[in-house]
Amino acid sequence: MRLSILLLYLFYSYLPVSKTPNKSIYKTFVTDPAQDDKFAAPSENIGRLFYMQRTSNSNTLIYELNAKNGQLDDENPMHVYWLRYAEKGQKEELNYIQRKFAYGLVTKKINNDQYDVRFVSYKKFPLLLMKANDGKYHIFATIEQKQMMLNRVFIKIEGGSFWLPNIIYIELKGIDPSTGREIIHRFKP
Repeated sequence: MRLSILLLYLFYSYLPVSKTPNKSIYKTFVTDPAQDDKFAAPSENIGRLFYMQRTSNSNTLIYELNAKNGQLDDENPMHVYWLRYAEKGQKEELNYIQRKFAYGLVTKKINNDQYDVRFVSYKKFPLLLMKANDGKYHIFATIEQKQMMLNRVFIKIEGGSFWLPNIIYIELKGIDPSTGREIIHRFKP
């Protein structure tokens, strides 16, 4: 439920695209993002599609391809797990509640190289797992008729409860596949 509310807010607005090429798109808020977002990006992984971080701690959710012997698993094409940086940096699987009610995914094969992907907590918002022009799989999000290859989700939370956190803002970071420009979609719920 907590993620349902978070994802509901996540997809309501879109920052206008800058006319300047090769520049990051960013909207300034009252808080300084450098102060809020002090977590390091996880090391690159060939199978990683995107990752999610929250202000509650440095633990990071990794969303990666689930491939065996170079073949994508049609039934479960993505694997989600924690990197527990707040502890010893170990990899840890999601528990049942996290997988079924918060951070897990529901996937459906559309055709040979495309999958409909949705968070279990907010099935109304579709993501698309498919091969891009580079021949690799990426996660695509469509926000206000603009497509982005999603790389990162950051959530600033201050207080609230486990089931209903007080979300200050949510930030999506990705790449415009047609121009290669970085896109940052950030909003206050």
